[in-house]
Amino acid sequence: MSTSTDRLSSLAGCGDTASLRSAVSALCAEFGKITHIDILTMAEAEKRQALCFLRLESAAQERQLMTAFGATRFGDDLLVIVDLPPDQPHP
Repeated sequence: MSTSTDRLSSLAGCGDTASLRSAVSALCAEFGKITHIDILTMAEAEKRQALCFLRLESAAQERQLMTAFGATRFGDDLLVIVDLPPDQPHP
């Protein structure tokens, strides 16, 4: 069984927001259906991160996800921060 850190680390291989959206949806499926998701990416120096704001169908499902993944509450949304691979230079 994977730890929450291992499971979140698996998201780090996503290279774009579309693949990250799909991976987050799959990862959260055991807790319930995602009813809303917004993903914002940030880059600073050599570091890239994605801020995933999401909502599930019920508050109980959201609490379970918060406990399992260490997600935090940001207003009405849950916030999951994902470290992404650095941008590759274009040849």
